[in-house]
Amino acid sequence: MAKFLLTIHVLAAILLIGPVTVAASLFPRYARQALADGPEQQSARSSVQLLHRVCRVYAVAGVSVPAFGIGTAQVMGVMGSAWLIASTALTVVAAVLLGIAVLGTQDAVVTQLEGPEQATTDTEPLIARLPRLSMITGLFALTWLIVVVLMIVRPGSTTGA
Repeated sequence: MAKFLLTIHVLAAILLIGPVTVAASLFPRYARQALADGPEQQSARSSVQLLHRVCRVYAVAGVSVPAFGIGTAQVMGVMGSAWLIASTALTVVAAVLLGIAVLGTQDAVVTQLEGPEQATTDTEPLIARLPRLSMITGLFALTWLIVVVLMIVRPGSTTGA
């Protein structure tokens, strides 16, 4: 049973966390184009809406990753391991970064783009927030990178690897 749960956990992480990380990291680039005047504005708007939808849907589906992880840890009897506790804490940090900081800023951009035509001065604060969004998205990706390393290295593991 542990091997089955671990397989589902790893597949869910690859298929759900990977796409939301990529979509979130691409969002600021296309948002900058969509909020600015230029020839690429219309196609960038469509990209922004698609990337935001991917982030929202995969964020909800991504809840299954820690759920399967906890199930796997219980079956394997490692719930009290330091590496698992650290990974769980980092997963919570990643969820907060995605749920509040990333999706919140993305919502503001998409709302601005879907609303009636606004003066360009209204978009300036959003454009100013995009570098911060890029940084937060990078922290989100770094958090997951650390979780993956902890899952592979597992300090104190008896696997001999």
